[in-house]
Amino acid sequence: MINYIWSLLILIGLVVGSMNGNIASMSDSILSSSKEAIELCILMFGVVGLWSGIMNVAVSLGITNKLQSLLSPFLSFLFPNLTNPKAREYISANITANILGLGWASTPSGLKAMEELQKENPSKHTATNEMCSFLILNISSLQLIPINIIAYRTQYGSVHPADIILPGIIATCCSTLTAVIYIKWKDRKT
Repeated sequence: MINYIWSLLILIGLVVGSMNGNIASMSDSILSSSKEAIELCILMFGVVGLWSGIMNVAVSLGITNKLQSLLSPFLSFLFPNLTNPKAREYISANITANILGLGWASTPSGLKAMEELQKENPSKHTATNEMCSFLILNISSLQLIPINIIAYRTQYGSVHPADIILPGIIATCCSTLTAVIYIKWKDRKT
C-alpha cells in the first residue's frame, strides 16, 4: 500500500513540476538528492560495518557475556518469565548495541531474540509478555551515544556534530524510564 502512496506522490510532483515549468530545477534536484543519498549510504555503511565488526569481536572475546552478566539484574527485572538463555543473550546483545547508538547493528540480534522468544510461545499467533516488553524497550530508543545521528550531522556539515549527546541522553532516559514503567504496569495487570 505504501508503495502506491509514494508512487502517487512522486507522480503528482512530476506533473505539478512540469506544469509550472520547473522541470529543469526538478531534474537538478533529483540528481543532487541522488548523489547525497549515495554519499550518505556509503558513510553509514562504513559506520555500521565498523560497529558490527566491533560487536562481532566483542562476542568472540566474551565481552558480550560480561555485559550480559552486568545487564542480568535489569533483564531479570524486565523479563521475569524469560527462561531461554539464547533469547537472553540476544536481548542483551541488542540492548548493548542500542546503548552504543547502533540501531542498525542491533537489528540482527533483535530479530534473533524475537525468533527465540517465539520458540517458547504457546500461542504462535499472539505475542507473549516478554515479546511485547522487548518490543516496547526497543521502541523507547535506548541509547547513550547516538552514533548514527552524529554521522548524519557530520555528513551534512554540522560544526559540532557531537552536541547531540547530552540532549540524546536526557531524551533516552525519559523514554526508557517511561517504557520500563509501562512494562511493569502492564505486567501487574496480567
